[in-house]
Amino acid sequence: MTADSRPHPTPPDGRPADGTASSDASGAERWEGILVVVEQHDGEPRPVSWQLLGQARRMAARLPGCPVMALVMGHQVRHVAQQAIAYGADVVLLADHPALGVYRTQPYSDVTLHVIRTHRPEIVLIGATYTGRDLAGAIATRVPTGLTADCTMLDVEPPPSRLLQASRPAFSEKLMATILCKRHRPQMATARPGVFEALEPDPSRPGEIRELAVTLDESRVAARVVRIERQTRTVRLDEARVIVAGGRGLGGPHGFRLLGELAEALGGVVGASRPAVEAGWIGHEHQIGQTGQTVRPKLYVACGISGAVQHLVGMSGSEVIVAIDKDPQAPILQAADVAIVGDLYEVVPALIQEARAGRGTLVAAAKEDGRR
Repeated sequence: MTADSRPHPTPPDGRPADGTASSDASGAERWEGILVVVEQHDGEPRPVSWQLLGQARRMAARLPGCPVMALVMGHQVRHVAQQAIAYGADVVLLADHPALGVYRTQPYSDVTLHVIRTHRPEIVLIGATYTGRDLAGAIATRVPTGLTADCTMLDVEPPPSRLLQASRPAFSEKLMATILCKRHRPQMATARPGVFEALEPDPSRPGEIRELAVTLDESRVAARVVRIERQTRTVRLDEARVIVAGGRGLGGPHGFRLLGELAEALGGVVGASRPAVEAGWIGHEHQIGQTGQTVRPKLYVACGISGAVQHLVGMSGSEVIVAIDKDPQAPILQAADVAIVGDLYEVVPALIQEARAGRGTLVAAAKEDGRR
């Protein structure tokens, strides 16, 4: 399946968009390198950016002479650029300007488009967050090129093709589709948070920060920030160290109140399987799986979740998995590090008591810093 089956016009800069080298013998016009657009808010980078940098490094190892670049946009965010080097970037392009202090589609896409036309990366990766999805769509239509959204797997073919293999669930999750963008550059993809593993940050890692000269005319920007209202309760499953998730086995929405108590005692958040969300027992923002979020917590406690493949895909990267189910044949028990066969309404209250008292294996797993 290809993402660019229809003819596209020549990019506004007049350069060829088919990924071939120009007539310039120096090779300056070639599409080369992987660019990761780093997402940050108020100076706090989203973990998905570091996860994508880790995957970019793995792919670059298969492409000789392929630099890994990071684009950091914002205001007073040089520290984020320094972190990007520690997480794997060879070169960080830093666009620091007051007009970029809060995300808006037009100024962010203007800067990103300029970077793509100037540095010509062959692959551009962006996190599949609310911000990332908005930005990626705006860029792809203006380059123009193909865009594969919400990927759960990314790989690259070695030379001479150097094609990005961007895979995502398709046809109601019945199969995985691998999308190739053969005729246009850059190859673009957004990837779900939690799918890839970030590299261990190395503050001593060498790298270069290049500051971009940003000139943005606020009078030409259609959207202006009038007021920022912070949400008091936001579910950040992709960043949670501990997740207590419930499924159809809870029997109703009342069960999530109990899971909330366990999550609070362990310092975590509440997740859910697709059937529980579709039943209206809890909001979609809690959903984990192929059609929800992919998570990689240190501790994942599954309560009343049978373990369908679609759900396992979203949480199999957890360091420690504890499963509670009455059915000894439930697939989730086979995937668990600790399997508890029993009534969750008897088991979970006991776990809550242990957690509040600071005792038990769950507390130890929640506090453990090393990987198993």
